[in-house]
Amino acid sequence: MASTDTRLFLIDFVPGFHRESTRYAEQGKWFDGNRVRFRDKKPENIRGYNKFTDDVVSGFARDLITWSDNNTRKYQGYGTNTQLYVTQNETQYDVTPVTTVVSVANNFYTTDAETVIKVSVTNHSVSVSDRVVFSGIDAFQSTSVNGTKAIVSVSGANVFYVSANATAVGTASNVGGTDGTISILLSNQESNNIQGLGYGAGVYNAAAVTSVGARAWNEPAEASDIIFLGAMWTLDNWGEDMIALRRGEKINYFETDASVVPVRASVVDTCPLGNYVLVSPNDRHTILYGSQEFGTSAGAPINPMTVRWADQNDFREWTPSAANTSGEVLLTEGSSLIGAIRSRNAINIWTDKAMYTQTFVGPPFIFNFTQVGSNCGLIGTHACVDVDGVSYWMGDNNFYMYDGRVRTMDCTVRRYLFNDFNMTQKEKVYAGINSEFKEIIWLYPMSGSEEPNGYVIYNYEENTWVYGKLFEEGIVTVFQDRSTFDNTITIGRVSATDSMYVYNNEPNGIYTGNNKNLSSFLESAQFELDSGNEIMFVDRIIPDYTFTNNETLQFFITTREYPNSTKKEKGPYTISETTNKINLRARGRESSVRVSATGNGGWRWGSVRLSMQADGDR
Repeated sequence: MASTDTRLFLIDFVPGFHRESTRYAEQGKWFDGNRVRFRDKKPENIRGYNKFTDDVVSGFARDLITWSDNNTRKYQGYGTNTQLYVTQNETQYDVTPVTTVVSVANNFYTTDAETVIKVSVTNHSVSVSDRVVFSGIDAFQSTSVNGTKAIVSVSGANVFYVSANATAVGTASNVGGTDGTISILLSNQESNNIQGLGYGAGVYNAAAVTSVGARAWNEPAEASDIIFLGAMWTLDNWGEDMIALRRGEKINYFETDASVVPVRASVVDTCPLGNYVLVSPNDRHTILYGSQEFGTSAGAPINPMTVRWADQNDFREWTPSAANTSGEVLLTEGSSLIGAIRSRNAINIWTDKAMYTQTFVGPPFIFNFTQVGSNCGLIGTHACVDVDGVSYWMGDNNFYMYDGRVRTMDCTVRRYLFNDFNMTQKEKVYAGINSEFKEIIWLYPMSGSEEPNGYVIYNYEENTWVYGKLFEEGIVTVFQDRSTFDNTITIGRVSATDSMYVYNNEPNGIYTGNNKNLSSFLESAQFELDSGNEIMFVDRIIPDYTFTNNETLQFFITTREYPNSTKKEKGPYTISETTNKINLRARGRESSVRVSATGNGGWRWGSVRLSMQADGDR
């Protein structure tokens, strides 16, 4: 068959990924890809990343904020399951609050040639890997403990062990001096949600086992609906300062000061226990979502449906009186409050089932609460964002938006996404805004991953959806827009063996990941001639593209006789800056194309013209 018998056909695929049906049913659309976005309806690869600093982040970050103080210094605040951090300019500080200070007098013990020190503290309440700060302790047996130490082991309620700064040269008891202190830092928490098992969980049934989790006498439960929640942080700004709340605890306050190195955050002792915190705009009320109710004892449990707020302009005053504006409201639809964000004229609140708006109205009620949606709950605390007064969020099996009314979004990759989702860790979903590209990104844990390793991106101007992995072998747990810093900021690790770091995400002109090449690809659904009545013969491809940094693409064309028959792939054909056409011979009833890159540059795909004609069977 001579090429002169073929004609050029322009093939333009519908922008975005389309995975709600089969590859054949999504004809004429882009079907699959990774590290690709659509801009002006055309696909291009996502830029790369590099480390913000070389400081290692301990634990898994659960929230991230950025801001500038009155002296124009730039900050990042982030909380993990082990620590609370602040980065000032480009230096990371551990600002984890002190929860308890204990005075000690000769409470230390050594054993000759050992590198651990025994510490005796009555009812210490620490666990292995928790951290304590020793100060004012005299050196003993050629060793010392001053500084921050992690607990290496615990022996009962009154004894724990830490690593020494040097090997002890003798055995000693009751040493260390009389003027020291031990500051116990906020304890570590489990990073994952854990299903409750064993003898205290599930359904007890001494008769025949008839339900999930049921078991007979003296048998541990192998499954249950009990979930022990992992660590979760919410952070917000109080002017140029930061308030931080780890779920189930009291607010911590971090104060910026131009004259000193950042110091540790302090616990707001007058604050009730709460789950999530937010500062309301304009009226400056500090609000807890899920809180101990007013009038209950200090040890009372948190009511997960209670909204409680402090006095205006005072996050330390939580007791309602005629002289202040503090108060509380109990919402009704749902079993727990999941999250809240500021919108243009209100605060939007989600339970696990419904959505409410919260607006400031002043005394005597302070806030008005209105339910605006049902069966539209939030999947995780940080799974919502607001763009210009429109809120977007991920639910348990769908995406939603609120612009005056709650609407289900038409997501073209919904089935694919939720079929590859670790719902046990759904609370870790984290939503962010990339204003440069008019995108909303949701980081989520794919099946088999305990941490967010996948993303789904919605372009709210062009109404397109894509998915993939930002770090191909790693995880990214939080995301922040470029409002304070020049780039979007993420925290993650590039592989299972690497440490966690803060990253500059998508710096201009950077298409590598820490100076290593990044792969990307884009693949179409199938297309055909005359509804598949004709066999197509393709003998030439004329690509349309632009490159940055001398990037190249690999082009593939795949043909099939029927939607599910064995595919025949032609390629790879290299496309460089000088490629005008590709000669080939491909024949089939249905075809699809694929482009991929593994270099260190950028690429943008336009359209493709195929020289082809109807052909008979051979």
